[in-house]
Amino acid sequence: MNFLKKYGFYFLLLGVISDFLTPYSLGLFYPKMSQMTMVISIFGDVDSPVRRAFLIWSVVSGLLFVLAIPAVYQAFRTTSKTLASLLTLSIGVYGIGDCLFTGLFSINTEQANWNFSTWVHNIGSGLGYAGFLLFPLFLYLLYQKQGKTIFSKRYLILFLISIFFASIYGLARIPGINQFPVLNQIGFCQRLSFIFNYLPIMIFAINQIKSKKVNY
Repeated sequence: MNFLKKYGFYFLLLGVISDFLTPYSLGLFYPKMSQMTMVISIFGDVDSPVRRAFLIWSVVSGLLFVLAIPAVYQAFRTTSKTLASLLTLSIGVYGIGDCLFTGLFSINTEQANWNFSTWVHNIGSGLGYAGFLLFPLFLYLLYQKQGKTIFSKRYLILFLISIFFASIYGLARIPGINQFPVLNQIGFCQRLSFIFNYLPIMIFAINQIKSKKVNY
């Protein structure tokens, strides 16, 4: 456990980098995949040529996020156990619900053929994305409680930006609305939204790593 508390933020950073690179790396081996019009989960579809690699990669990314949990909680437990738990939960839910469940439960894009795995995958992804989205909000509240104004403002701004792009992605998923320019590029909307979800986690992990190096 001490090992995870000491090196957890490295796992968190690796988890973000790994998860971010997944679609772009595997896209090189999936000629029919359109990054602009197709969502990332298509890589794990039963007909995907890179399905096995995607599932394994998703599990690895999920495990990296889970391994970061002790360090994330440790960083704020003296500030507020409740908020520290919520921050930890947001990372845990994303790592398990969106990454691990994606790797362990394959999907079928044909809704008529949805099975247990497809339902678990989609429910897990929904919960995971919620945790993904709320992470900077909990950081804002924690840093505000610590009186660190610069940090709290930074994560509040990042939270609002991520909400904005998440809303665009949400609109891109609505039939009738997603026919408009930009919204008809659901893959682009998803990836743009994810960039602003990854950003606060990456900034947080890097800052924590730098802080620990200074203390040591």
